[in-house]
Amino acid sequence: MTASRTTVVRGLATAVGIVSLVSVTGLATAAPGDPGKPRFTAGSEGVGDNYFPYSGNGGYDVSHYDLAIDYTPPAPSPAPLEGQLSGVATIDLTATADLDRFNLDLRGMTVSAMTVNGKRATGITPPAPGAEVDGAAYWQVQDDAERRWELTVQPRPKLKKGQSVRLVVTYGGTTTRPTDIEQAPYGWYTTRDGAIVVSEPDGSMTWYPVSDHPRDKATYSFRITVPEGKVAVANGLPDGPPVTANRRTTWSWDAVDEQASYLTTASVGDFEVLPVTYSASGVPIHDFVDRKISASRRATTNASLALQPRMIDFFESRFGPYPFSAFGSSVDNDSVGYALETQTRPVYSGSASQGTVAHELAHQWLGNAVSPKDWKHIWLNEGWATYATWLWNEENGIRTAQAAFDSWYAPARTPAYWALPIDDPGPMGLFAGQVYDRGAGTLHALRLKVGDEAFFAGVQTWVERYDDSTATTADFQAVYEEVSGQDLDGFFQEWLATPAKPSYP
Repeated sequence: MTASRTTVVRGLATAVGIVSLVSVTGLATAAPGDPGKPRFTAGSEGVGDNYFPYSGNGGYDVSHYDLAIDYTPPAPSPAPLEGQLSGVATIDLTATADLDRFNLDLRGMTVSAMTVNGKRATGITPPAPGAEVDGAAYWQVQDDAERRWELTVQPRPKLKKGQSVRLVVTYGGTTTRPTDIEQAPYGWYTTRDGAIVVSEPDGSMTWYPVSDHPRDKATYSFRITVPEGKVAVANGLPDGPPVTANRRTTWSWDAVDEQASYLTTASVGDFEVLPVTYSASGVPIHDFVDRKISASRRATTNASLALQPRMIDFFESRFGPYPFSAFGSSVDNDSVGYALETQTRPVYSGSASQGTVAHELAHQWLGNAVSPKDWKHIWLNEGWATYATWLWNEENGIRTAQAAFDSWYAPARTPAYWALPIDDPGPMGLFAGQVYDRGAGTLHALRLKVGDEAFFAGVQTWVERYDDSTATTADFQAVYEEVSGQDLDGFFQEWLATPAKPSYP
């Protein structure tokens, strides 16, 4: 992600009920007096992220989401800025515990029907804490104050550990402009001509039922139906040409690479479909640019997108082979105030500048292929993408990485600036400038400490080892100690956590 985040209109999801469930670690225990019989438990409401306690869910692992979405944008002004979305989510998952029930995250959408392995579940009012519920059932909690938006599924028969499950959820609702914990716009952000879909950190739940945390990566397929003339842009590669019937067009996409939920997109708008280009290594690049952006912004965007093949080639020389099936962009005339590295297809607000394109492309390796195990480790995303832009600028004679480092490091700054621990910035500090700039400065100082050979060997080892997975700052330190042969405890403590200006070699 690039750019600072600003406060906008609050999300309009309405609380419909509150229910307390037992949070468990995932594995079932034996029933008292009968060690051979499993005790079925409730999957936890969250994965254990301290910043977002209800994000993601426990007790199962999702392998694939198939999302069939029908969307109608708002009517022309002065009609309310509200869209209408209906969807069917087919979710393939495997139980990792003996489950009596389990949860998905879903915010502001209402479920109207559900089947679990073909068996219909009944929608009910959230039961009282501890109450028994008969039969296959589901219920929703929408608690805006606690940021707790849960869809609870009670399958019958109960699920045994290792059992495969196909869950089909029919849902829908009115789309608005939801906001994240900082009150910045995210998720399915409704525009007059469509929608900008950018979901970091936990906004995917605003448009489909999901285990909304990076730890549960999955593959995706999308069928997005919109009014004829609109274009729907998602992750991966087109799964055939768009099909129009009854004045509505369905755009199909297949994302075969595992991805974190916050990296999914389904942006809708008046996009021009640009010709496909390719990197030297054969990566197909699909770009979509809003027909309404101004001439000057279009010129900037065209020039920046034209550099994508060469950028891929350059970053492959530094980080290793491009990790996914495709790349590209959607550039919207409307704006949420930032760009986002949605996997294989970054979303740009207003226009796409060269530096921003480099930043979001670098995220494909650093943040997308390797994602943070918990959100406290976000500096591994943003520090790397910022530093990658320094590297790109140096390669193109704009400014050396050392000069970029000096321009950040040299100026006097307040004690409060240095006080933020970027390895644990807190939920309100995820997108603080220090996470980006001190993160990039840490990487440059690390490069000076271990030398170029170990530095670039380290990042390639990092991506190769944790591709399609998640990792932590401790994992990152361990990789660099391995490739450099150095003890880096003191270095990482000083650069990431010490509340003072760090020194460097």
